[in-house]
Amino acid sequence: MAKKMSITSIMKAKGARALVMITAYDALFAKLIETSADMILVGDSLNMSFAGREDTLSATLDQMIYHTNAVCNGAKESFVITDMPFGTYINKDEALKNAIRVFRETNSSAVKIEGGMDKADIVKYLTSNGIAVCGHIGLLPQSVRSEGGYKVKGRNDHEALQLIEDARAIEDAGAFCIVIEGVKAHVACEVAKSVKVPVIGIGSGASVDGQVLVFSDMLGLFEEFTPKFVKKYLDGANLVKEALACYASEVKCGAFPSEEHVY
Repeated sequence: MAKKMSITSIMKAKGARALVMITAYDALFAKLIETSADMILVGDSLNMSFAGREDTLSATLDQMIYHTNAVCNGAKESFVITDMPFGTYINKDEALKNAIRVFRETNSSAVKIEGGMDKADIVKYLTSNGIAVCGHIGLLPQSVRSEGGYKVKGRNDHEALQLIEDARAIEDAGAFCIVIEGVKAHVACEVAKSVKVPVIGIGSGASVDGQVLVFSDMLGLFEEFTPKFVKKYLDGANLVKEALACYASEVKCGAFPSEEHVY
């Protein structure tokens, strides 16, 4: 990207152009992603993609800081957002203490917090103390155990109204943008219209202000399952396997290393 995004430029994109957000967890992929993404999210989804866990809940703050530093090293000109992991923002003081750690120990531009009206006071406390916050409403991966699974939101009028109230509460608390996950498309559209900050969708249809995908999903590297909302832009897993099989074959038959690869 020619110029690093800022909170101002992100907010000005509302109604002007769609914003592109992609997750990254290391310097290698962050550098590749930087040329296409407006924002890079260091998601706690790394707990599943990198650590092989069943959900995101056991991700730690130390993990998030480590991976954020790796991403910032690889994508020095990117606007990087760090997920605050489960249990790190149970109250205002804990949230501020942990968010300050992220800001002091990394070059992260912002943190992301899951929750709507119930977390608005925490978002307000962070933003009033110099911490930039991206909200996250709708399906909340950190609530998967308490809700009994990953459940689509906005299925009735009550849920739709609640999502609009959640978005407005987070906006009023000072969030510069909001991720909306797993929400019926027509409801997500109404949520985006109800606030002045950009609403970034994942599994929430096209009528919002931008999209985010997990890089290992969109590149076809994660094979365990593919959510309905994911489009694979590359058959990554098979391409990697083919390359590895070719390498192994050449090693076994003595074709590698050839003369051109020998000092």
